[in-house]
This record gives sequence, C-alpha cells and structure tokens, in this order.
Amino acid sequence: MASEVRGVVAMAKGEPVSLVTVVVPEPGPGEALVQVQSCGVCHTDLHYREGGISDEFPFLLGHEAAGVVEAVGPDVVSVQPGDFVVLNWRAVCGECRACKRGRPWYCFNTHNATQNMTLSDGTPLAPALGIGAFAEKTLVASGQCTKVNPAARPEAVGLLGCGVMAGLGSAMLTGEVGTGDSVAVFGCGGVGCAAIAGAQLVGAATVIAVDLDAGKLELARQFGATDVVDASRQDVVAAVRALTGGFGADVCIEAVGDPTVMEQAFYARDLAGTLVQVGVPTPYMRIDLPMIDFFGRGGQLRPSWYGDCLPSRDFPMLVDLYLQGRLDLDRFVTETIALEDVEEAFHRMGRGEVLRSVVMM
Repeated sequence: MASEVRGVVAMAKGEPVSLVTVVVPEPGPGEALVQVQSCGVCHTDLHYREGGISDEFPFLLGHEAAGVVEAVGPDVVSVQPGDFVVLNWRAVCGECRACKRGRPWYCFNTHNATQNMTLSDGTPLAPALGIGAFAEKTLVASGQCTKVNPAARPEAVGLLGCGVMAGLGSAMLTGEVGTGDSVAVFGCGGVGCAAIAGAQLVGAATVIAVDLDAGKLELARQFGATDVVDASRQDVVAAVRALTGGFGADVCIEAVGDPTVMEQAFYARDLAGTLVQVGVPTPYMRIDLPMIDFFGRGGQLRPSWYGDCLPSRDFPMLVDLYLQGRLDLDRFVTETIALEDVEEAFHRMGRGEVLRSVVMM
C-alpha cells in the first residue's frame, strides 16, 4: 500500500518551496522504502529550485540523508528492513564499461528507483539526485542504501551522502594526498572544510585554507588547517607559494566552482602538482589558460565526481572513523531544523551563516 507523507517540493523555477503531501509507492523490484531520519540542506537542492540542474519540475528536494529501511522489493538482498543506512546518489550498476574496467566509482549507469513518487493528484515528482529525501519516507534503488553502524548520529553521518563525502574524497581519493604533502583548499564552506579534514586525516603536513570570509577561515582551522590565506586581502598565489617554501602546494583543491578561483589554484600548485576541482560550476562558466602553462607546469588536473567515492567501501569506513573520534562529522552540523524550515535554511546558506542545516524528521 502506498504511503502518504509530508515532503518539500520545488513547484516552479525560483519559487519558494512548498510543504505538501507526497505519495510514496511500495517498493518494487530493486527498490527500497526508507524512513528518513535526517537530511542535510545542500546547495545542490537550491540549484534544483533555481532551475540550474534541469527544468523537470516539480522536484522533490533533499538527497544528503540517513534513515532506516522500512521495506524492500522482492529481489533485494543487499539491505533489509531495520537496517540503518546512508543514502547515496551513485548506486553502481556493475555492468557498464567503467564498472567492468574495475573503476565502479566512475559508474556511468547508476541506478535510481523506477517507480515515481507523486503529488496527491498523481503529478510525478522528480527526486533530487534520484533520492528526494526532504520527506518522511522516500523510495530509492536498493543500491542507493549503504548500511552503516547504527550507533552513529543520523544528522552527522547523513552528510556523507553528498557534500562531506565530496570534500573528503577530493583530498583522500581524487587528490591522493599523502603523508607529508602540502595542500591548499580554495573555498571553506562545507565541501572545502571536509577537504581540509580529509587532508589532515591522511597525514598532510601543511594544509592551507583560502577564503574571502574570516569566519570561514576560523572554521577551517577547527577542521585542521595549519595556515590560512585571506583572499580579500592577499595575493592568493603568492601567499600559498610563500607558505610552501616558494614552490606551491603539492595538491590544490578548488571547492568553489568559479573560473577565477580555479585559475588561482592552477598557478598555486608546485610543478607537477595536482589540481582537483570539486566545486560545482554553472553551465555558462569557462576557463581560459595559456597552453604553454598547461604543458609547462605538468602534473594533473582532475575533476572530482562525488569525491570519487565508492559508497559501499567508503561510507562504513568513514562512519567507523567518526565513532572512533578520528573524524569529526558533528562539527559540520550547524543547526537541526524541521521540514517547514527548509526555505529559510536556503537563505541562511546563501548568506554564508551555516556549514549545514540538517532537517530532522
């Protein structure tokens, strides 16, 4: 029998979100019904509301979530009712060319639920990133459910579902930061602070935080930055080089999604250094670099998709580190809010007042 629950929906481009009744079907083959316990307010949800992802309104927003599996389809064996799970938006298929080459974190054919959740009048909803977790229950592909230790606080570990994992993975996986490396992180919001935490976790010797906002730079220090650069007052490239013996950082992580910032990160690298772009740009943005500089500086320029994570491998490990006190996910939770407070949370995020507002059901 279908469930009727409350959910936050973006009905039209640029309009305030609405709290409405959402009809959630029983799970079919390959699907799982999840009782959502927490869901972070991510900038990607705002992109959906503003029409920056697609025009397939109405959207059921929310994707950075944790909860408990309530029911599964008849052929599902990976999870079962009662499992505590973190939801992920890259449920690997196991069959595409990336998966067959042993690189499932690049999976080109990730799975979502096949049935539609709808409004009460039957209008189909497009779930954000195939999840739609600003709702008391949601229907997902079973592969989007990653079982983790139930001792963890859902408001903290649910953030692994998107922004925090993207940041951690940009340093630990895409950037391959190693012991003794120097790292510069450009942009110290939630993703950037997670990149700093990831670099610190794997043993970077120097972790430089770069931002325009003094408050964010102070937060960056709390996550493990050894040095900070105020981009509103300093020549960023010169400052990063000065903090790295005049050479530049081994790994620069661009966590803003801005061409000017990316150019700064490009030139703030050491020769043969790595530039990781994890900040999400808008479709009209372009980069313009002299080819001789691209060639002459060497190294790697690497976009980071979801931190190049493999949820089945990485989420349980990171939750264990959290429970051991080695990864402070609690610090990312600025506030907990109710479903009806999502619109105001978007405004607070836009004003730079929070790392994460987290909806608790």
